[in-house]
Amino acid sequence: MKTHLCAFFASFCLLGSWTAFAEDNPQVATPEAEPRVVLPGPPPSDAIVLFNGKDLSEWNGDKGGPAQWEIRNGVATVNGTGSISTKKSFADCQLHVEWAAPKEVKGQGQGRGNSGIYLQARYELQVLDSYQNKTYYDGQAGAIYKQHAPLVNASRQPGGWQAYDIIYHAPRFDENGKLLKPAVITVLHNGILVQDNTEIKGLTAPAGAPQYKAHAFKEPLMLQDHKTPVRYRSIWIREL
Repeated sequence: MKTHLCAFFASFCLLGSWTAFAEDNPQVATPEAEPRVVLPGPPPSDAIVLFNGKDLSEWNGDKGGPAQWEIRNGVATVNGTGSISTKKSFADCQLHVEWAAPKEVKGQGQGRGNSGIYLQARYELQVLDSYQNKTYYDGQAGAIYKQHAPLVNASRQPGGWQAYDIIYHAPRFDENGKLLKPAVITVLHNGILVQDNTEIKGLTAPAGAPQYKAHAFKEPLMLQDHKTPVRYRSIWIREL
């Protein structure tokens, strides 16, 4: 009995010492703060796969019905049937999208391999064939459309697969619709940083000053049909 009591008091003292040490040293994690396990991918084990090369069952067409983009050999291709949006809605997230502009070069500027990734169906990260293709700086690949040019042009040649890895934090509004905190985005284009904790100024639109309009915290992700046959594959998202 004496041995058990000694062990109990020793454990109690050790716990008290650890708690005091952790309080005095906040950089030391307590046992309860141990990170959960996520297995690396691709995709990571906790990711939601939005396109796996087989179908667009996670997406709706622009009129609410099934998405009609062509699927062949594991690739979804824009075909003029309209933009597509996820059935699920998202806010803060880590997003991975692979895309490719047409190998055959047609047009120039915004008419060449144009599409877009719309966070919360409002804030566009530009998709464009920007390989030796002059256009306005805040409209090229990796730009937050008409707001922020990319830090560098990391585009591959037409037809080559490209990857966006995105960390996005949604805007916050109060109960009256007043903006409390703007959206913020970080983007790696082909592994190269092109947007570094960039503050989105509001709705991305082709003309006019960007403004915020209050919306739901979670909204769909949208891929734009800009009438050029941009291809997509391997799309997954992690909610943060």
